[in-house]
Amino acid sequence: MIDTQMKNKKYSLSAVFLLSLLTLFSCVGESSSLPSSPTSQTSQSSSPAPSSPSTSTYPPFSYPDSVTIDEDPYADILTEADREAFYEDYEPASCYMDSYYRSLHHLMSGEIADQDQEPTLSEYQPMEDSLFVRNSSSYYSEDGNAYYVQDAHGSFAYAVYRGGAYITLEEVAAYVYAFHDVPANYDAGKNRKPKDSPWGIYLRVNNSRFSGDTSRYPYEPELPDILSGDLVYYEIDIGTTGTDCDPSYAVRPYNDGERITRGAARIVYTRSKRGNEEIEDPDEGYVFYTYNHYNDFQEWLNYEGGWGEMFGNITGGGELSSKHDYNPTPYVETAREDF
Repeated sequence: MIDTQMKNKKYSLSAVFLLSLLTLFSCVGESSSLPSSPTSQTSQSSSPAPSSPSTSTYPPFSYPDSVTIDEDPYADILTEADREAFYEDYEPASCYMDSYYRSLHHLMSGEIADQDQEPTLSEYQPMEDSLFVRNSSSYYSEDGNAYYVQDAHGSFAYAVYRGGAYITLEEVAAYVYAFHDVPANYDAGKNRKPKDSPWGIYLRVNNSRFSGDTSRYPYEPELPDILSGDLVYYEIDIGTTGTDCDPSYAVRPYNDGERITRGAARIVYTRSKRGNEEIEDPDEGYVFYTYNHYNDFQEWLNYEGGWGEMFGNITGGGELSSKHDYNPTPYVETAREDF
């Protein structure tokens, strides 16, 4: 069990989390009267459109106002030189309306640093009864357009905004966990070229059904409720700087502006329930990362740097992507707890 000292520390920091939300978030009009997020290129007729959660925990206050955005601040970004200037002095979006206007002009909302193939882990990862703890708390803005991610101690870490553009493993994992859909810079297909997309080097591709067919791919571990349960999983690319796990995948940048090298890294997430039923509470679903093309997975635990124990084929001593010499270890359960 988590010791009493750590529990007391965590609970006191939960108050810090609420105070952080009150003081750190900035934008006018995070309310139901705001325009909807820009339409993504990734709509899938087979899955429900995401909507504001109905069962998750909302912050017990209105979204604070400290910076006013009355009109489009990016209306003058018209040329490639303008875009280059924007990214030279880049800062992530400060609030939902900032993110909204950025997406109208195909500008990023999240961090833009190159993504390594391995997740960045929190220095502290809470455990209970020898299991990693998955955060069951879900904090949204009142209108559901912002999702607030906590750190391992329960304090505010960062936010992702519905309809925003994201590329890092951490932020994309948070986005699909919160909204059960992909960021605005994703294309549902697999063949779009950067030069043909207004997102350029920030284009990411692939938002397609993940079957989890372990009879066809016996080296893959079975994900929770994917075969006999009621969850529908999708897979998306996560652009890393290259993967060295398999010689059949070139170690190149994911998107160099001319072409996309998809590599072996993917996020697999629950998009809906069977029968096109919406997932109302993020805690009902899952987000997994695989950097070796479905051989092994790690679960995102709903906090900054929170990644669970790896499980799968290579973990079990099997041969990479082999249909003859395979030994996938099963999904590793987590302890669910509110931060």
